Amino acid sequence: MDVPDTFFINDAWAQEAGIELIQVSAGRSKLRMRIAGWHKNSHGTVHGGAIFTLADTAFALASNSHGVPAAAINAHISYVKSATAGTLFAEAEEFSVSPRIATYTVTVTDDAGEKIAIFQGMAYRKIPKVEKMFL
Repeated sequence: MDVPDTFFINDAWAQEAGIELIQVSAGRSKLRMRIAGWHKNSHGTVHGGAIFTLADTAFALASNSHGVPAAAINAHISYVKSATAGTLFAEAEEFSVSPRIATYTVTVTDDAGEKIAIFQGMAYRKIPKVEKMFL
């Protein structure tokens, strides 16, 4: 088992939300969440928190895919269409990366490929400090 798989399995919230890992590669990830009754709000549509959780999990996997610990410092989501049934997919893509900061865009779609939400996140990368050696 590699680091992204272990990282995902240890995410208890994602596991409880019913999120499934499809793939992870450097700077990218793809997940799915089959909509269940408990994902819905009082309007009968998927709760914004469930969609955010799916997108945020994709962001976390993509930002930690390089083997450098990364933590969110900013995240924003725009909901563009409601969903009521089927499966939602989240695909994260690295937009930029530097030694300390990386940014990602996550697109959430439904079974028909229709956009449900767009998520943008920025992560702080915890690059290990290099010890200076003095002779």
